[in-house]
Amino acid sequence: MTVAVSLLPEQQLAVLNAAYRKAVARKRLRLLAGLVVFVAALIVVSIGAEVNLRTLFTYFGHFVSYFDRIFTLDSGQRVWINFGEWFWGWHKWLRLLGETLLISYVGTLIGAVLAFGLNFFAAENTSPATWLRFTVRRLLEFARTVPGIVFALIFVIAFGLGPMAGVLAIAIHSTGALGKLFSEIVENADMKPVEGIRSTGASWISCMRFAILPQVSAGYASYALLRFEINVREASVMGFVGAGGIGQELIVAIRKFYYSDVSAILVTIIVTVFLIDITTGWVRGRLFGKEARK
Repeated sequence: MTVAVSLLPEQQLAVLNAAYRKAVARKRLRLLAGLVVFVAALIVVSIGAEVNLRTLFTYFGHFVSYFDRIFTLDSGQRVWINFGEWFWGWHKWLRLLGETLLISYVGTLIGAVLAFGLNFFAAENTSPATWLRFTVRRLLEFARTVPGIVFALIFVIAFGLGPMAGVLAIAIHSTGALGKLFSEIVENADMKPVEGIRSTGASWISCMRFAILPQVSAGYASYALLRFEINVREASVMGFVGAGGIGQELIVAIRKFYYSDVSAILVTIIVTVFLIDITTGWVRGRLFGKEARK
């Protein structure tokens, strides 16, 4: 069986080839122009942010040297040669780490509850009034815009040193962050069930309870678990300003140049975050099935 292939005349083929080359040239020119604009913007922003590559390369050796010191014991050995000496304070560090986890857990729980109560008023499709949505959104923006460590410092001044300041700071920051995420989930929900329930004369609360909540509850739980993982890291830093937890011991080790203690505490925090990540992933899988873990 033979197949006939029609060939274009040479003149028409030349016109098409020229048009193709022009199109490719225009595309490359736009790409090059975009690259030039990107590099120029990067240079301007770097100058504005006072990013100095000379300083970076001049003192980069100090950065490497610090890591060399934190992995060296007072005896001159590497830390992994003698785990007993490296983790000599593990009893105290684990107790403080447990305090950090409790601060994160309580703060996340309070923040999630408050965010749950406010997100329906912040969502465009469920808020009962425009002025209420505007007010709640600005409130959530304020809560998540101010850094958590600033809230912690304010609460330490107000209530004194200790975990309470950390819990309050994490609760407020989590309310702002989760409130925004929860409201965005609600805005993507299907409103047809709401219209159906509303047609029966049901109240606004009943519409949220029976039409919106079943659609968004899985997303709420997933974001709350992610926030808990983030808050463990934030709580570790809040100890720097006296808000309790392992951060207080870490800042003491840094200031007093207890190099091996710094690495031991950091390793303890990192391993804990790894375990939390694995555990929350497993919990998500149990709650929502294997598809939610992909």
